[in-house]
Amino acid sequence: MNIFVAKLSGNTTGDDLRQLFEAYGEVSSAKVIMDRETGNSKRYGFVEMEDEEAGQRAIDELDGSEVDGHQIVVKKARPAEDRPRGPRPGGGGFRGGNSRFEGNRGQRFDNRRF
Repeated sequence: MNIFVAKLSGNTTGDDLRQLFEAYGEVSSAKVIMDRETGNSKRYGFVEMEDEEAGQRAIDELDGSEVDGHQIVVKKARPAEDRPRGPRPGGGGFRGGNSRFEGNRGQRFDNRRF
């Protein structure tokens, strides 16, 4: 069973997650996701447990518990194919580099006039 763990402290490590979940059964892997650019924790991670019953018991008992001063969220991870695809909300948009942009037919508009 793949388990998603969120709202972690920035100091929580994969080893910390492993120790936390080992109280419920054998842990195959435990990983906190790190930002590639900064090297800082993204404050969420994944724990893999072979035994479904042990994994569900860990989810039931650890969801909402406090770890390193943070109330964590623990739930069954959704498979990649079940997650939404495409652009994330709030991103994208006009990426022009100056104060002018081109309209639909290549006309140039100066946004200082608006």
